[in-house]
Amino acid sequence: MSPEPHESHAPKFWSTPLRDLGLKIEGTPLEPILRTFREELRQRGITRVRPAFYLSTEWGVPWGSVSIAIPFYLARPELTDLHATHHGHVEGAGPTDVLRYLRHEMGHVVNYAYRLYEDPEWVRLFGDINREYVEEYRPRPFHPDYVVHLPGWYAQKHPDEDWAETFAVWMTPGLDWRAGYARRPAALAKLEYCDRTLVRLRDVAPLVTAEDPDEDVGGLGLSLEQFYRDLSAPVGPAPPGLDDALQVLFEAPAGAAEARPAAALVRRLERTLMADVYRWTGHFPERTRVLLRQLAARAEERKLSYPADRELQVAVGLSAFVTALVMNQAEANRGPENVRQ
Repeated sequence: MSPEPHESHAPKFWSTPLRDLGLKIEGTPLEPILRTFREELRQRGITRVRPAFYLSTEWGVPWGSVSIAIPFYLARPELTDLHATHHGHVEGAGPTDVLRYLRHEMGHVVNYAYRLYEDPEWVRLFGDINREYVEEYRPRPFHPDYVVHLPGWYAQKHPDEDWAETFAVWMTPGLDWRAGYARRPAALAKLEYCDRTLVRLRDVAPLVTAEDPDEDVGGLGLSLEQFYRDLSAPVGPAPPGLDDALQVLFEAPAGAAEARPAAALVRRLERTLMADVYRWTGHFPERTRVLLRQLAARAEERKLSYPADRELQVAVGLSAFVTALVMNQAEANRGPENVRQ
């Protein structure tokens, strides 16, 4: 089933190819944010590397380029709202968050522009850039060897992400990273390397200046309907034992003064749980969303409820339950060959 059009959008808008929506950075809320970002770069002495910005389907930097892809839905407030409705999580919710992602992506730009990944010290600190890039990674919360910047302990995903996160922390205005990481010597060593390297390269011309606007929104033929279709996939069958667990979680004692529907609580907490589970486990929000909708569907089918005066306790229990489920799901999907030691 395809998602329904946003109420402020006509069906024609919903089915129009992205390339025909006239999306651009100029004249949008992104423009002043990019001005702020360029000033941050100048303040940090990064003037020889000039990133190119373009709209695409997600954040990213094409390999070996200085191009930064920004999600197209950040160019218009109504598209941002639409993305929040159909995806449930916005990577760039407001200027502060957009700047956070830009600093991370700039780390990739600097890495590729100067081919830092070939530097033996970079390899010693961050690892081999050619290591397999897997979506399912096992983050170790609060690991002292890594900085923390984006949600999901993202520095632990791959050496390239470790560097980009380190660079982003180093670049963040007003952040005293030396004090903040003083008790984490391995992470601090990465930040000190970043600091030394960027000072050394301040007046050095980049080795790579190529722009590669891969999947530029101006050339994409898919529509909003197609873009969000996968996020509206039907919920699959419930795993064995799920109904019994839900019965325990949402058990309403006999004689409770007021019973509230469990499904409504799951749906109301969906967006918050998606964001928090991602932040603390690294489990992608869209996958958590499928699980939460499965839980809501089963709770509705079984007419489960909970006492109104225990809503806080039930919500806490739901949060712990969902976290356990997504971690078990990640382990099952990953398999032993992809587990990082």
